[in-house]
Amino acid sequence: MPTQPPLRVSFLALVLYDVAEQIRLDTLRPQSGMEAAHREPVFKHPVPDYVRFESSPVVENLGLVSMNSGEQFQARIKYFEYGVVSVELKLDFETGWDDLVRLSSRLLAEPEFEKQTSEMVRGCLKRARAALVDPYENWLNEDYYIIQIREALDDQRQPLTAAAMLAEHGQQAAQIVRGEASALAQPEQNEALQAALSYYPCDLLVAGWVGAFVYDTPEGAAPTIQLLEYANTQLLEFRHYDEVLTRVLNNVYRMLGHRGRFLRRWKMAGEAERLNAMRLDVRELAEKADNSIKFLSDMFYARAYRMAANRVGVPDYRNLVDQKLRIAGELYEVMVNEFHQARAFILEVMVVAILVIELIDVFSRR
Repeated sequence: MPTQPPLRVSFLALVLYDVAEQIRLDTLRPQSGMEAAHREPVFKHPVPDYVRFESSPVVENLGLVSMNSGEQFQARIKYFEYGVVSVELKLDFETGWDDLVRLSSRLLAEPEFEKQTSEMVRGCLKRARAALVDPYENWLNEDYYIIQIREALDDQRQPLTAAAMLAEHGQQAAQIVRGEASALAQPEQNEALQAALSYYPCDLLVAGWVGAFVYDTPEGAAPTIQLLEYANTQLLEFRHYDEVLTRVLNNVYRMLGHRGRFLRRWKMAGEAERLNAMRLDVRELAEKADNSIKFLSDMFYARAYRMAANRVGVPDYRNLVDQKLRIAGELYEVMVNEFHQARAFILEVMVVAILVIELIDVFSRR
């Protein structure tokens, strides 16, 4: 009985950091060893010309990185215009399904990725300091893992179809996406495989919260990996905006809690203007990040992005940000009204004072 050929696999660890409000890519590109990514992903099937990344990230190759386990990963870093950097660590190997599940489970729980990538980012940003606009002291980060099967052959040495892969190895695919070494219960397996998408018979994307399973050629998988990375940059950005708005709103609530004090009410105009400026800045930056890639019709990659974004939680954080922006707008109106009341009170006091002075002057002349 013929044995099934080994799988040809690429494991990718993406560790993303929100490091600044903006990165000037035009300032960054002239540095040695950096290049602009293609303006548009090289899609493997026909799509309209207007599907594109609005501002392509700048890519820097970092060479090989060795882990304590002895594995060597090819590393590169991407700089996105909206202040996110993404470190990609890639390992190519051949293995069987059971070993792939065990290896994926171990790598998805590997703490050394964050330690290594954090050090790499700090070193790279020292060289790129001139390109950073309002760098952050503390960084938010996200990690995401992609297991790409470049080649999977059946017993007849023919490429497995996506349908056959799910039928024969759906359990392993679900474990890989979840990072689990043990078999999942059937309901959990079904739930994990709900976010599955194919365009051709022999390609497959299964998106999960912490990782994705991609079955495709290197050329075919490239745009899918870009979209998965992009979805995680969006998640990171909206997490940042959510934290910023939470801090701002907490400060406003504390100030409004003392609104009985007249001087605080008189200062409401300045505080309201600062709140409104912050609200407009966050809205502008959120829309800029949200519009970094254009999907103008219902096509495969648009659906792939929406599926991945839903899995990692982008819409949830986007809704939180939108909700807090609405609250900030309502608080702005409250603060402006507080100021107007304080100003009206002062005007009334001034009018009364003028009348008293005039009355005193009238009676003093009699």
